[in-house]
Amino acid sequence: MNLSQLGTPIGPPVRVHGGYANRMYRLDTDQGSFAVKELNHVDRRWDYRLDDVFRFESAAFAAGIPMPEPISAGQDTLVHRWVDGEKVPEEPVSEGFAFEIGEILARLHALDVEWTDTSTEDPAAQDWPELAERATATGQPWADELASQLDTFRAIAHFVDTCERPGPVVLTHKDIQPWNLLARDGRPVVLDWELSGMLDLSGELGSTALSISKGQGFDTIEPAIFRAVLDGYVAGGGTLPPPGPSWFVYMISGWLGHTRWNILRCLAGVEANTGPDLALSHESARNGLRGLPDLFSRLRDLQTLLS
Repeated sequence: MNLSQLGTPIGPPVRVHGGYANRMYRLDTDQGSFAVKELNHVDRRWDYRLDDVFRFESAAFAAGIPMPEPISAGQDTLVHRWVDGEKVPEEPVSEGFAFEIGEILARLHALDVEWTDTSTEDPAAQDWPELAERATATGQPWADELASQLDTFRAIAHFVDTCERPGPVVLTHKDIQPWNLLARDGRPVVLDWELSGMLDLSGELGSTALSISKGQGFDTIEPAIFRAVLDGYVAGGGTLPPPGPSWFVYMISGWLGHTRWNILRCLAGVEANTGPDLALSHESARNGLRGLPDLFSRLRDLQTLLS
């Protein structure tokens, strides 16, 4: 990484652990502190659209969206100015915090930004039986859990491929989760924009509202906090799409693909030099194998949050 444009380093880059897809470092120089993200191009599920993302981020920052200042986007690295704040735990946030997240989404969706990527979502993978066989043959610690849930994962893949998305499609962040947020003076700061792109509005709202209104699992969903995101969106000038299962298909689809990707990394059995550590991939695979069936079984109940 050539980072000479960021000034004279005060010390070496310091690894910030915990990234689910890439690797992050903090670099302190005589020009300030920077978050330097080393992108994983080796086994990603899709190509990053870095020019489009940087243009979108720059417009969002100029519009006053609370986020780190984007500095540069190279082929292998993304650089932002470092922002101090408190990590947002995976538990229900306050109603005020959720309301502001809704307002932020409405402001994002109102931006007029050129987006050149016209790619479409690939069909959900259907190779779960083959993955289960490989997991058993290689002695993966979660192999029995995968084998016992094959029918459920087939049903989830079918749902992802057949669920109707009502639109409209908006340019948005696509990944507002607790681990992509900071709290600064009790207010949200939105991190990690590299997955930004076009998405059905109901999927963005449902994924965001659900992720910040629940704890680890789905037994502690707070309907008032879920609703606060939607109220904030309307207050910010947005219009809600019609209720239905499409509000949750994007979260299910993304988690399904993320689980499969981590399973493949675990099956390789080696510590890759990019992306998450192998131990974190095992944790993510196990969480998906347990959490996705639970989420899918609650789909009908989740739709009551929209009424």
